[in-house]
Amino acid sequence: MITLDHLAVAGKTRDIAATHVTDTLGVPLQTGGEHAYFGTHNHLLGLADGLYLEAIAINPDAPDPGRPRWFALDTISGPPRLSNWICQTPDLETLLRDLPEAGEIIALERGDLKWRMAVPADGNLPFDGCFPALIQWDCDTHPAGLLDQVECRLDRLVVHHPDADRLQQRLSPYLNDARVSFKTGSAALAAHMACRNGPVTLQ
Repeated sequence: MITLDHLAVAGKTRDIAATHVTDTLGVPLQTGGEHAYFGTHNHLLGLADGLYLEAIAINPDAPDPGRPRWFALDTISGPPRLSNWICQTPDLETLLRDLPEAGEIIALERGDLKWRMAVPADGNLPFDGCFPALIQWDCDTHPAGLLDQVECRLDRLVVHHPDADRLQQRLSPYLNDARVSFKTGSAALAAHMACRNGPVTLQ
């Protein structure tokens, strides 16, 4: 089974992505860290209910990773956007036998955080990026527990896609999170949230 772990907002730069989150939700992000394997970096926001959000971008000071970066960051264009939803599983290897399109397992770590993630070889997740990235934490600490919790709660994540019914059918045997729903439309994600200034939608 998989459940929602965190959300990713991608931008041409980390500051552009973080500003988009702050302008929408009305709360500042915390300093994140670097992902040496992919040459990216992020800022973070702790949400209610054990979730968190990352504003992620290519790290201009990092060397070329020699492979496509995750979350299709090599080809990102236009304004910053809610680009990915990431789901956790207790057994990534077994899950990928049923969902091989999620990618190949890559072991990663940063400080005390250790995790494995399924990443497609070309960096592009199926269904125009609307397929969830899959992660397994291999440490006792979860990033959400290290962050200040702000007054923002995810009420509903809507996954829009022209082939939403097929995407939902593909995931329904494994997805166990009532906050996630699917709707036919142009490929996009919409996080409907309750924050200190009232309801907002992060896209």
